[in-house]
Amino acid sequence: MDSFRVIEIKQSVFADNNKDADALRAELKQKGVFLLNLMSSPGAGKTTTLTKTIAALKDDLKIGIMEADIDSDVDARTIAGTGAKVIQLHTGGMCHLDADMTRQGIRNLGTEGLDLVILENVGNLVCPAEFDTGSVKNAMILSVPEGDDKPLKYPLMFTISDVLLINKIDAADYFDFDFDACAARVKKLNPAIEIIPISAKTGEGIDRFAEWIKRQVKQWNRQEENRG
Repeated sequence: MDSFRVIEIKQSVFADNNKDADALRAELKQKGVFLLNLMSSPGAGKTTTLTKTIAALKDDLKIGIMEADIDSDVDARTIAGTGAKVIQLHTGGMCHLDADMTRQGIRNLGTEGLDLVILENVGNLVCPAEFDTGSVKNAMILSVPEGDDKPLKYPLMFTISDVLLINKIDAADYFDFDFDACAARVKKLNPAIEIIPISAKTGEGIDRFAEWIKRQVKQWNRQEENRG
């Protein structure tokens, strides 16, 4: 029997989403829980990437996953198979989550014993980039079949992300994708972003992404210890 719940969440009525996001970050900081927001277009490989990433991290971090979709629970079913704690969030037609919606999800997921919560946001390159979810870091996936011009068309998504995973590199021979041009466009928007080529299918590059996550969690926890 599948061990997850499906939660219907509602868009926040608060006008100042940024204030909500800061408050949520502070709450999670007190609990020692790191929130990572994972974004991409539909079909870029978020869920498959997550299954491989969970496997790479499970011996080091206790992980909870929030799967956000307009409808369906197919992604939560997939994640449940990894053994990770997971909850499915239905957005009621909304193409993104804001901070209060994320808080609703976290409340229902429960953070007891968790080190890391990953939010798989709704598949969209526009709306999710516009709303701070309260995450500590933002990750995004661009798949090779989408093309290397996406940073030109959706600059905000690349600007607000801390790490870019270029997925489906195993299919690169079949598409006209210029990795150097894509990287240059992304770095022009966001010089600090880390770019990691991966294949969620073969697992190539997943260890590097997992190490990036562990490094971010460690640095975040160290900052809190220094404050104490």
